[in-house]
Amino acid sequence: MTTTPSIAPVRPTRRRRGRAGARAAAVVRHAVLIPIALLWLVPLYVVIINAFKTNGDIVAAPFEIPFDRISLEYLQFALVNPNFNVVGAYGYTALLVVVNIVLLIVIAGPVSYVISRGLNTRHRALLFYFLLGTFIPGQAILIPATTVLRTLGLMNSFPGLVLFQVVAHLPVTIFLFVGYIRSIPRSIDEAAIIDGAGMLRRYWSVIFPLMRPIVATVVILTGMGVWNDFVHPQIILGPFSPKTVTTGIYAAFGLYVNDYTIIFPDLLLAIAPLLIFFVFMQRHIVSGLTTGALKS
Repeated sequence: MTTTPSIAPVRPTRRRRGRAGARAAAVVRHAVLIPIALLWLVPLYVVIINAFKTNGDIVAAPFEIPFDRISLEYLQFALVNPNFNVVGAYGYTALLVVVNIVLLIVIAGPVSYVISRGLNTRHRALLFYFLLGTFIPGQAILIPATTVLRTLGLMNSFPGLVLFQVVAHLPVTIFLFVGYIRSIPRSIDEAAIIDGAGMLRRYWSVIFPLMRPIVATVVILTGMGVWNDFVHPQIILGPFSPKTVTTGIYAAFGLYVNDYTIIFPDLLLAIAPLLIFFVFMQRHIVSGLTTGALKS
């Protein structure tokens, strides 16, 4: 008589348990992050819907959408409002962004290359010196900086604001650039040296084209930082200089503190370029910031 061998019950493998744990962790993560994301979207929702409503509707029900009374006239007036030239503010702020980015790349790039390729204590001390700037808030040095700018005759001027913002962004930019350049093999430099390239030629012709991801990171961080900056333009440019987007909005608040049909359209016009930029550049923003984090 033959006996049938007993079959032991199949137990889940370690891999299956790992996958189940990963799925459970993902569910918990989404359950926490989705409410937080929705909470962050509430102010944006309030700005967008109230930019098309009457003053009475805004005061009575700021979270409701009166579809029968939605109008574009308030946005149209905001575009031509003589007390806040939003188009001019766009141009002035965009010029600030471009000048800051160009100067940062031109200044921080070669400095970072020298530091990253240096092997002695002097180069490490120079990097540490720049890193100290990342621990000092910009507001803490604003008063000493205004004293220096006033001494140089740059207070209440575009060059003075550019100088301050470039110096404020320089430590983080050098930190990111140094970390990325150190990940580039030195053999590339050695090949360029054999071909007779000097240090500046090696950097701009050989190394810099390989830095596209980290340069994108710097462009994103600097561009959004300069566009959203309020304190420094307000103090350095002064009340009568050309307005940036943020300082122009602040001035409009002072004139129309109770007229929400002007305040909310101005707010929407101020954040619209950043919203459009983020929608179209979301993939590049995430990959650029991730690259900067990994290479640093």
